[in-house]
Amino acid sequence: MDRFVSRFTNRLDTKGRVSIPAPFRAVLARDGFEGLFAHPALDAPAVDCGGNALVREIDQILALHAPYSEEHEYLSMALYGASEILKVDAEGRVILTEQIKAYAGITEEVTFVGQGDKFQIWEPSRFQAHFEEARNRVRDLRRQLNSRYAAPEPRPHGARE
Repeated sequence: MDRFVSRFTNRLDTKGRVSIPAPFRAVLARDGFEGLFAHPALDAPAVDCGGNALVREIDQILALHAPYSEEHEYLSMALYGASEILKVDAEGRVILTEQIKAYAGITEEVTFVGQGDKFQIWEPSRFQAHFEEARNRVRDLRRQLNSRYAAPEPRPHGARE
C-alpha cells in the first residue's frame, strides 16, 4: 500500500531521536524522497510529514493561485517557508528540531497518524483530544449524510400524491 495509514506512538530517545514507524518508512521508501519533508500543520498543533506525494499536493494547491498573488505568497510561506527536510538515519530515526517540538508541544513521546498521502506528528495527549473531536464531527457528518440520502417515507396504501 502506498498510503500512510494507522497510528503509532513512539518515545524520543535520550538523543532526541524518534523512530518513524516501519509501515511509514516503507511508504517513504517507495515514494523515493530523500529524508522526511515536514511543515507545521495549517490548522492543528501538529506537523504534516511526507515525501514527494506531499510536495506534489502542495504544488497543486499553489497552482490554484496566480504566482505572486497574496494567497500564493501566504500559502508558499506557510507550506514551504516553514518546512524542514529531516534526515532519516539507517535505523529509520529522525531528530525532531526544536521548532517542530515547540510547535507540536512534543516532549517525550510522539504519535504518528496516517492520513493517506501524508502523516502527522502529534504530542500524544493533544492528538487524543483532537481525535475525540474528529470522531464527534464525523458522527455529526454521518447523520447529515444519512438524512440527506434517506429513503422517502412510504405512503399508506391508496394514498395520492
